[in-house]
Amino acid sequence: MSKPGYVQCQLCPKGCVLAPSERGNCRVRINYNGELVTLVYGKPCAVHIDPIEKKPMFHFLPGTRSFSLATAGCNLHCKFCQNWEISQVNPEATDNQDLPPEKVVELALQTGCQSIAYTYSEPIIFYEYTYDTSLIAKNAGVKNILVTAGFINEAPLRKLCQVIDGANIDLKAFSDDYYREVCGGQLEPILKCIKLLVELGVMVEITHLIVPTLNDDPEMIKRMCEWILNNLGPEYPFHFSRFYPQYQLRSLPPTPSETLIKAREIALRQGLYYVYIGNVRLEGAENTYCPSCKKLLIERIGYRVGEVNLKAGACKFCGAKIKGVWS
Repeated sequence: MSKPGYVQCQLCPKGCVLAPSERGNCRVRINYNGELVTLVYGKPCAVHIDPIEKKPMFHFLPGTRSFSLATAGCNLHCKFCQNWEISQVNPEATDNQDLPPEKVVELALQTGCQSIAYTYSEPIIFYEYTYDTSLIAKNAGVKNILVTAGFINEAPLRKLCQVIDGANIDLKAFSDDYYREVCGGQLEPILKCIKLLVELGVMVEITHLIVPTLNDDPEMIKRMCEWILNNLGPEYPFHFSRFYPQYQLRSLPPTPSETLIKAREIALRQGLYYVYIGNVRLEGAENTYCPSCKKLLIERIGYRVGEVNLKAGACKFCGAKIKGVWS
């Protein structure tokens, strides 16, 4: 039986039970007089205009700009976090702006952004802000993108999918032990999230940050690619990302280019169509090629898009349909 005055958060699998005035594991949700409230609604600490390729989203309106924002906090605690200065602190410790949902959409339209990305930290923990902004954006013809670890319960995810168009999921490893020991989470809810996003028609791309000595085992990468192939299909883009020493893992080296190249080769051999390498410049590793005729479809140099050989979402050369949101 629950104690008087206590509340339980239903947002993510952690299910925090909070005493009066206590905060959840994410730092931004609090029991205020017996009601669960958010401390970061309309209070982003990071606001930027980014190329969509930075998310990374390679099969979603290439060459366009995305109005990107984040609040403090996260419901995971990855030892390698690249944005730990905002994700692993209380909202009182960040420099926050007053930016309600209506203003976010207004600024996105004013700056010519075709999408809004909820990114940098973890949009799941600023759920209400993400949902309300996405609803207004959708009605205004602006696309919505989640850049997330995907650690969320089914009911709130289903609601969010009504207003979300695309998502890049950070699949951190294909090991529950890794999630528990390195990230403070679990693997199975992430896999369920990815499958549900695809089932509900969200354009999904997956990113895997390869951390030397921790999740760079070729056999684990092979199993992860097999899961993607068997549960989603070969047409969902997969990004391998280079690790740089950050936060609590500063003693590790950056991911060797050879490791990234080998991982990409494994994914392609497993049958995935679109496999990319990011956070490092390797020739051709960010280009999109037709899985049918093998010709260049989209050329990328860093975040810049060069040659594009798509016509109505299909290969200009052979007519094969290419998975993505192209218009």
